[in-house]
Amino acid sequence: MAQPAWEHDPQPLPLDSAPLPEYGAGSLADLLPTLAAGMGVPGMTAAISELAPADRNCVFLIDGLGWEQLKAHPEDAPFMTSLLASSRGGTGRPLTTGYPATTATSLASVGTGLPPGAHGLPGYTVRNPATGELMNQLRWQPWTAPGPWQPYPTVFRLAHDAGVHAAQVSSPAFENTPLTKVALSGGTFHGRLSGEERMDLAAEQLAAGDRSLVYTYYAEVDGAGHRFGVDSDLWRGQLMYVDRLVQRLAEQLPPRTALYVTADHGMVDVPFDEQHRIDFDEDWELRAGVALLGGEGRARHVYAVPGAGNDVLTCWREVLGEQFWVASRDEAIAAGWFGPRIDERVYARLGDVIAAARDDVLIIASEREPKESAMVGNHGSMTPAEQLVPLLEVRT
Repeated sequence: MAQPAWEHDPQPLPLDSAPLPEYGAGSLADLLPTLAAGMGVPGMTAAISELAPADRNCVFLIDGLGWEQLKAHPEDAPFMTSLLASSRGGTGRPLTTGYPATTATSLASVGTGLPPGAHGLPGYTVRNPATGELMNQLRWQPWTAPGPWQPYPTVFRLAHDAGVHAAQVSSPAFENTPLTKVALSGGTFHGRLSGEERMDLAAEQLAAGDRSLVYTYYAEVDGAGHRFGVDSDLWRGQLMYVDRLVQRLAEQLPPRTALYVTADHGMVDVPFDEQHRIDFDEDWELRAGVALLGGEGRARHVYAVPGAGNDVLTCWREVLGEQFWVASRDEAIAAGWFGPRIDERVYARLGDVIAAARDDVLIIASEREPKESAMVGNHGSMTPAEQLVPLLEVRT
């Protein structure tokens, strides 16, 4: 006999049901160390066992192009679709990003070869323990000294020091940003405005050394997804454009090169109604005992007022526990959400409570985050649509 609706006792999602990133074997943080190890860079480990070494390696990161979204649009991306079987060394499998599946975190994982718990960019916004303020790690606001915030050398720097020709080809706007400094610096930066110019110059930079490590980037697939959704005509147009860019680069690769096409996260569209968009700024239960709301809609860091952490955890589990994995800081660390280790300097950047969406829902904040709250496409959590990214391969 079915249980009456009014007798339903909501049960929080078990934390061990969250699909963890594949840290140490198949995550974004494992990609550059694997390529650098194949070029003989000291201290690097070939963690992604499926990848064969190459003298010249190029990583083309397409912001926002998840594995599931690519597979769902073969007619718009015929060239990349033809490469799906090549993903992850010919296994036809994706990589995972890391938690949270968001740009600042993922770019730091790519560039440093470290998971979020070590590099210390564990979210879109996190609390700075030194000031008590929220720090936006994508826009680097308020300004924070980059070196102490992320002190590890990038793989590009280590490769350059080992005699590898290391280069980044991206938008000129990114050349001097703190995020570039902490995540992607090392070797030479080449700013080019158009996608076609970036592809052509990336190919030239690959040929400039007997051993080369080149990174290039395209942002607007993500931008179209946020504004219009991942099945909109404008998003499809961006996918068609970047598919041609990948083919343009692939056709110019010099000998002994491996090109890897990947992404920093996928994306999900979230409907605009109260069932799918829970407004923190209008929900007194969720606000009770909360000093700061960090992260983003699908991956929240919640900072409690002193002494209220357990009450906030209990409340958030009761209100959201059937749609979100809701963990205390220590539970999320023990579960491995941020990787196998948490550096001491990173510990207090994590929320007292951490909420990761399982369903197509958001915790928006309409007053304090009006722009983010209005986005159609969103990401951050551990679902396959957000976590899985391609690792398409072309070799010469």
